[in-house]
Amino acid sequence: MVFLKSGRKSLWTVALRRKRQKPKASEVLTAHLRQEDCRLPHWTSYFVKYSSVRNDQFAKSHFNWPVDGQNYHILRTGCFPFIKYHCTRRPYQDLSAEDKFYTGLKIINFGFPCLAYGISAWFLVTTTEDVKMPQGVVKVYFWYKEDHNAMS
Repeated sequence: MVFLKSGRKSLWTVALRRKRQKPKASEVLTAHLRQEDCRLPHWTSYFVKYSSVRNDQFAKSHFNWPVDGQNYHILRTGCFPFIKYHCTRRPYQDLSAEDKFYTGLKIINFGFPCLAYGISAWFLVTTTEDVKMPQGVVKVYFWYKEDHNAMS
């Protein structure tokens, strides 16, 4: 450890503090679904940068996510440099078989399609929204402007 003059923080301390200040990906997911302009939409699909969140949903591909009495089926994939979420409001269902299937598919493909998806997202993203979190604003990215009042 490098010792610095009193009053200065080491790079390690600064890096750890910065990491702690990022919200969890799951918190951003919930906050996005609760936002005023789209309050619990029937569906939404967005990207969030890995660098903006702590990836607390690692290895989850297809799962249920309860928000304010509603259940969402979340289809999630890491597509560097983003995490992609597709959320559909649906009744609770056992998704463990699908989760294992999608995770296995990613492993078999060595993640190459996911990487290609992430690189293409850089070019296809056309709109963004800010999700307000206690740690600060997190930008989420969309391929097109969503109609939050759409039913399907």
